[in-house]
Amino acid sequence: MNYLAHLHLGGDAPAQLLGSLYGDFVKGPLDGRWPADIEAAIRLHRRIDAFTDSHPLQARARSRFPAERRRMAGMLLDLFFDHCLARDWADYAAQPLQHFTGRVYRVLAAEPELPGRLALMAPRMAEQDWLGSYREFMVLEQVIAGMQRRLSKPQLLDGSLVELERLYEPLSKDFRAFYPELMAFAEAELGRSKP
Repeated sequence: MNYLAHLHLGGDAPAQLLGSLYGDFVKGPLDGRWPADIEAAIRLHRRIDAFTDSHPLQARARSRFPAERRRMAGMLLDLFFDHCLARDWADYAAQPLQHFTGRVYRVLAAEPELPGRLALMAPRMAEQDWLGSYREFMVLEQVIAGMQRRLSKPQLLDGSLVELERLYEPLSKDFRAFYPELMAFAEAELGRSKP
């Protein structure tokens, strides 16, 4: 899952929102560098990723890509599924997407010590409304271009937007089948972590 889904699944408290994002920027063991509630949210982020990566519905969605694209299929699915979540937000959340993303941006702006690359990204994320912009399929083209700039073999993503467009309907069905299961998993994990 990508940023929007992790934020949606990780809990509403500011520390949970922060930890939901930190999971993509904090690597290695959690040793008390961050407050306990943020580290708990990072651990949840990691469990959500593990659940997603090992789920049969995800394997089915990845198998829709041609063999030469499968190496990147997980990244593309994360991105596409955030698009589906933003597009169908009202089906999964009571709060309007604009209100949710605005709150996330305010929490990020109020945190003085964001980790690494997130500290650089957060102002642009808010200014350009990255999370809300996922509603529009064509925004994925810009996101993929940004991903390519960070890859040692950017050509692995050449033509991937066309691929996602071709697979739009079956991947949308995969999302609708998978996301409620992921929500139930995250909710159970959140319930287990309460004192």
